[in-house]
Amino acid sequence: MENRYINEKCAVVGVFNHENASQLAYFSLFSMQHRGQEAAGISSSDGHKMHTIKDRGLVTQVFNEQNISTLVGDIAIGHTRYSTAGDDSILDAQPVYARFDLGEMAIVHNGNFTNAKQVRRRLIEKGAIFQTYMDTENLIHLIAKSDKKELLERIIDGVKKVEGAYSLIFSNPNQMFAVRDPNGFRPLSLGRITNSKGEDGYIVASETCAFDLVGAKFIRDIRPGELVVFEKGKAPKSIQIFEPTPHYCIFEYIYFSRPDSSVFGKNVYKLRKEMGRTLAKESPVEADMVIPVPDGGVPSALGYSEESGIPFNMAIVRNHYIGRTFIEPTQKIRDLKVKMKLSAMSDVISGKRVIVIDDSIVRGTTSRQIVRMLKEAGAKEVHMRISSPPTTHPCYYGVDTPEQDKLIASKYDTAQIANYIEADSLAYLSIDGLLDSVGRDLNYCTACFDGNYIVPPVDAN
Repeated sequence: MENRYINEKCAVVGVFNHENASQLAYFSLFSMQHRGQEAAGISSSDGHKMHTIKDRGLVTQVFNEQNISTLVGDIAIGHTRYSTAGDDSILDAQPVYARFDLGEMAIVHNGNFTNAKQVRRRLIEKGAIFQTYMDTENLIHLIAKSDKKELLERIIDGVKKVEGAYSLIFSNPNQMFAVRDPNGFRPLSLGRITNSKGEDGYIVASETCAFDLVGAKFIRDIRPGELVVFEKGKAPKSIQIFEPTPHYCIFEYIYFSRPDSSVFGKNVYKLRKEMGRTLAKESPVEADMVIPVPDGGVPSALGYSEESGIPFNMAIVRNHYIGRTFIEPTQKIRDLKVKMKLSAMSDVISGKRVIVIDDSIVRGTTSRQIVRMLKEAGAKEVHMRISSPPTTHPCYYGVDTPEQDKLIASKYDTAQIANYIEADSLAYLSIDGLLDSVGRDLNYCTACFDGNYIVPPVDAN
């Protein structure tokens, strides 16, 4: 068990200087529920004391009108958790809260420290006692053990000892801090929201869809390597603690982010549609209709249809009351939920040649079930098209791709995968096609497709 560490792939939010901070954090987490469904939590600050509620389950299951009313104060930070297999302890939910010599503090984290085990071993050797398997807990100990006098200095000192991907929000009873790793792997945006006194309040969130729901105005993205300090009566203070070396996670565009969000300064929906257009140019096939695997495949399928001239049809129906299978903790649950979540309309596809657009293939089992479902519904031919390159390497920066030997594209070529999923043909978007689709004006991390890791995964083994 001591070698199992939790990678946090999730949503984070922080609200500062607003009398309804915890309610705004709640609605923000609700809008970003797609980023994690295992647990949710909020810590609020009233200027004197911090209050925390967290539990397993969806945002709407963890919080209700009664318990959220106890999260008083005009500062709140929140988190939804996206867990790896077997990690179901309530202790592993966030925010991570602690008392230490400078008082109270809570942290929320989106990402993954690639040197988490190494740092933890050193801390344990120095007497630290851990309560969870979260790599985020390392920061509590690093901050508590720092010889710096002020909390800001300790946060900087602690962050400089961790490596990998992180968008972090810290809070104590009077301040809030937001920091992003120097590569900017995971998104983090800053917005403005006015409180009842007409003063500026601020919100920091993983995705801009949170701003849309609560009526906040987008200001800008937190820069890679930047720390922003929020204090009462002062404008947010920016400190560039690392030289920025941007390498944004391209998988945010492919799968993880909501299509109505602006991520790394670009609209996700438009980019996914362009991926579909490029895919149609690279991998055309004669067919009667283009159908998406909902919901992730819809924008790309629209783009493929428009570029190819083949009609678009929503021939697969999704039950929206079932969670996203990719982030469920076991393969057995994934298999069951595919059947519960998706169904094919036989009246639409019977006797037809169909092109099925999905955003990715990881293990291949879900794709095989979809192809079987379509053929059982009477499809004459099923041609699978994927609007991303083959996933051949695990991610160490906050996306829950499994070990390399469980990634089907790391073991088999495209023809073999097509045979495994029982499709009449299969094609992926090329890496060049993906970069052309999203634009080459930014640097992206594509390690899950090419194995070119930006930060060496020292704790991979």
